[in-house]
Parts: sequence; C-alpha cells; structure tokens
Amino acid sequence: MTMTLTTTQRISPDWPCQVKTPGSYDWERSAAKWLRELVPARYASYPLMLRQPVLLGRHATIQVQQEIRVARTALQTARADLPRLGMPESVIEHTIKLYAAELMQLQHIARSVRCVTQALVESHAGR
Repeated sequence: MTMTLTTTQRISPDWPCQVKTPGSYDWERSAAKWLRELVPARYASYPLMLRQPVLLGRHATIQVQQEIRVARTALQTARADLPRLGMPESVIEHTIKLYAAELMQLQHIARSVRCVTQALVESHAGR
C-alpha cells in the first residue's frame, strides 16, 4: 500500500532532519522519538510523555532553554573561574570556543524544538 502525501506544507530550515515532514506517514512518532532524545531519560519514560507529544515538546523546550542558560553561564565565567582552577591559557581558550560552539548548537536545537512542537500543536488542534 502506498500513501500519497497531500500536504504542501513548507518546512522551516530549522526543521530537524530526524523528523519526518508533518502530515507524512508516522511523522508524529518520529517527532516524539526526536524530542525524547532531548529530555532526561526519566522524563522521556513517563507514560504521559509518551502518549502526549505536545507535552513532550513543551518539556523539551524548557530543557533546552535551561541548557542554553548553563552554556551562557559557563561561557561568561570561564575567563574568571578557570585560571583559579589551575587551567592553562590554552585550555581556557579551547574551553571558551567549546562553550561558544555549544551555545550556537543549543540555540539551533531550540529553534528546531519550537518548529516541531508548533507542528504537533497544529496537528492536534485539527483533531
């Protein structure tokens, strides 16, 4: 049996490649699977989270925002804190680059989570 996609929905550049296109076969399952990878395992295993992908998206949004705060704090305090911990300048510089790269990655993930969660909300509103 072949399913024909009738949706002409435009996908955001922030849409994660691991998640199928909204409206396609099994797309919500792929969205939930991707979102589960972003939250701590104990949350992802709660039956309510498994049954309600919008709730999972909400929690993933909060989780990623907290990770962004942590990365910003680590980046902003690295120059002052790391020398006191005995870190050499070369390690400090590499650490700052690592935190900056992680912050950019987390910001991209946050945009992706917003896209997926919004698509899930719209999908559930139409039911």
